[in-house]
Amino acid sequence: MVSVRAIFFDEDDAQAVVRQLRADGFEAHVERERLAGEDDDEDHPWAVLTDAPPFMLEVLVDSHDGWLDEDDEPGEQGDPLPPLHLPTAPKRIKRPDLG
Repeated sequence: MVSVRAIFFDEDDAQAVVRQLRADGFEAHVERERLAGEDDDEDHPWAVLTDAPPFMLEVLVDSHDGWLDEDDEPGEQGDPLPPLHLPTAPKRIKRPDLG
């Protein structure tokens, strides 16, 4: 299952989104999202993980005061970035006839 994540601070909103996604035929479940440095378990938001298309989840997120947790790491989704072309020697700017 390719997962798209949506984050909600209210468990009822997260459960409502899961019910809607399942009714539409997608897999979805709720889990507690632990934030780094957050000690109070009651303040952790709720994450909805689903295989629904991101645009569909975005509509539900807008109506239930949440947000999409999109992964912007290069190489995580899709093709990795091509290698950088690095020079092998210093570039001569002033006197090109010396090189």
